[in-house]
Amino acid sequence: MAKKKNNTEKQKKVNANAYIEGAGIVEEQLITDTLEKNYMPYAMSVILSRALPEIDGFKPSHRKLLYTMYKMGLLTGARTKSANIVGQTMRLNPHGDQTIYETMVRLSRGYQALLHPYVDSKGNFGKAYSRDMAYAASRYTEAKLDPICNELFRDIDKDTVEFVPNYDNSTKEPRLLPTTFPSILVNSNVGIAVSMASAICPFNLQEVCEATIAFMKNSECDLTEILKGPDFPGGGFLVQNPSELEKIYRTGRGSIRVRSRYNYDKSNNCIEITEIPPTTTVEAIMDKIIDLVKQNKVKEISDMRDETDLSGLKLTIDLKRGTDPDRLMRRLFKLTPLEDSYSCNFNVLIAGTPRVLGVYDLLDEWVAFRVECIKRRVWFELTKKKEKLHLLQGLQKILLDIDKAIRIVRETEEEKEVVPNLMIGFGIDEIQAEYVAEIKLRHLNREYILKRTAEIDQLIQEIADMEEILADKRRVKQIIIKELKDVIKKYAQPRRSLFIYPDSVFDDEEEEEIPNYPVHVFLSEQGYFKKITPQSLRMSGEHKLKEDDRMITHIETTNNTDLLFFTDKMQVYKYNLSQFPDTKASVLGEYVPAKLGFEEEERLVGMALTKDYSGNILFFFENGKVAKVPIKSYETKTNRKKLANAYSDKSPLIALFPEAEDGEYIITSNNQKVLLFSSAMIAVKATKNTQGVQVMTLNKNCTVESVVPYQEELLGNPHRFRTKTLPARGAILREEDIGEQLQL
Repeated sequence: MAKKKNNTEKQKKVNANAYIEGAGIVEEQLITDTLEKNYMPYAMSVILSRALPEIDGFKPSHRKLLYTMYKMGLLTGARTKSANIVGQTMRLNPHGDQTIYETMVRLSRGYQALLHPYVDSKGNFGKAYSRDMAYAASRYTEAKLDPICNELFRDIDKDTVEFVPNYDNSTKEPRLLPTTFPSILVNSNVGIAVSMASAICPFNLQEVCEATIAFMKNSECDLTEILKGPDFPGGGFLVQNPSELEKIYRTGRGSIRVRSRYNYDKSNNCIEITEIPPTTTVEAIMDKIIDLVKQNKVKEISDMRDETDLSGLKLTIDLKRGTDPDRLMRRLFKLTPLEDSYSCNFNVLIAGTPRVLGVYDLLDEWVAFRVECIKRRVWFELTKKKEKLHLLQGLQKILLDIDKAIRIVRETEEEKEVVPNLMIGFGIDEIQAEYVAEIKLRHLNREYILKRTAEIDQLIQEIADMEEILADKRRVKQIIIKELKDVIKKYAQPRRSLFIYPDSVFDDEEEEEIPNYPVHVFLSEQGYFKKITPQSLRMSGEHKLKEDDRMITHIETTNNTDLLFFTDKMQVYKYNLSQFPDTKASVLGEYVPAKLGFEEEERLVGMALTKDYSGNILFFFENGKVAKVPIKSYETKTNRKKLANAYSDKSPLIALFPEAEDGEYIITSNNQKVLLFSSAMIAVKATKNTQGVQVMTLNKNCTVESVVPYQEELLGNPHRFRTKTLPARGAILREEDIGEQLQL
């Protein structure tokens, strides 16, 4: 019984705890309040602390990693395991070891994503131009800082930048790095924040430094004469566009076309691609080319392989005999990422505020930042020298009577009275007296004191020079210019991305060469379209069709033919036959309304094929009228895909027939009257939506039911139905008039 009682009490406690105050109550809350309280702090954290670079050219993750490596002594020491670096970096960056390692990979020399890598790597760090070449785990690779990092950390211990506590207040880290050159422009930086992004393209180091020097001397200078354009690590060709470049330099926004570099190996009849745009990978290019080959849009390629090795990127394309390599590459540039655009968005954090700045404004902000760094460094050194001068001036006074100083120290009974007695005896302050009291006995000689005090005059000159620097901004800029020239001497590299000027660029508007070969075109009543080659048609069986569907059109033509699809909404859709894939009779084919994007409930009523837009189209309407419109009326100079008012809307369209020359047609009404007439009797009207002329006179409530081109044996007595004047009523169709092939 006692055990049962205890269980009951436990159950009551559980039930009591199950009732939480306020549980189940629904409170209304504005979505704007939820966004402001919950989403906005996250968005601001991503913008300010993760995705966007600052004026020193680094995001927080980059800065924390590089500073950790600097404090580990990896600027001058030997390489260490990457896992060790990652572990140490977690003291500043708590976002996980894999994230830190990926950051280091992107900054490494082995990854080849930066013009001037900051990490000197050893081992497999993957490649920026390949998505399949993955980097090895951090326990297998080694790294240290690259020599150029000397310019990132120069004088960082001299109060050149502000230091802030890390995330747990256990240590301090620099808020910015005192870079001696505009690294924000030298290495690319891409980031996606909340509601904004940043994409900064890289520029050649020497050109950036020279442009900065020119800008500091004259802020109105033309930077395009010095800073020729971006310089990508993967090389390639830049299509020169001065107006777009000026736009990027002024506004920070714009796009740059980058084209792959290739050479033709005549002996092996193959194209070797060695440099590609920075926005793509080898695998993406290969996938796109394979798709084009499968769609029969590119037929000149026999094989393709990735031959990338330790010597660098190499994509080889084997060509079929007789292929023009330059013509093929012209098409591949337009159809694949072998030519791509790099979209610039120079969004940078300036004093904690995201700003989109052009190159001019970025250089202005960097110069202001660097001026502040120089001033802080000079002030730090000035303070140290003033302190040293102060101590030496006190030591100089001891020189007047060394014996007196020794006597004061010797005759002072208590140790704490030594400093005050020295202050009184020589008229010096406490700091100077403390310094004198700490001098070793062996140094209390005239030679030592004379050597030390000899520095006083030099210190006075240096202090005066530093004070002059702090008072004269021009002197500060001279220091910056000298440092920039030193950077050029040490780290300048030849440009990797070369320029293609407009006169050597293939015309983008040039018509693409379309493979031209014989095909059979089929169109079903319900709108299914098939393009079949003669070989495939010979090997095929019956057509696969939907239930209650049938083939209404079969035309032999070639692949480079324009198609005009007419709908019941008086619209015509233009398409080239080459844009339809080759298929087989055993498949349903392409559903034209879906392929061409018909409007809702829009129905296909007819199709015309043309190569040169010669000839006419006959439109037969339900009210017995026929319109003859030249196909030339549907030709457009621009590449328009849809034209309205393609034919008259006064009466429903029964049929349409394109014709190269005049022919005869059989019109049948719903009261079984038949009329045979020649299209030569109808005049051509240039207006597309003309109502036409009355061809068949109809009784009240009668309409045209069908129209077919006339062929022998369709009518038994064709002279009964043939007319020489229009309009005509036609004749009643008798059983003996029905030919072998006429279907009613």
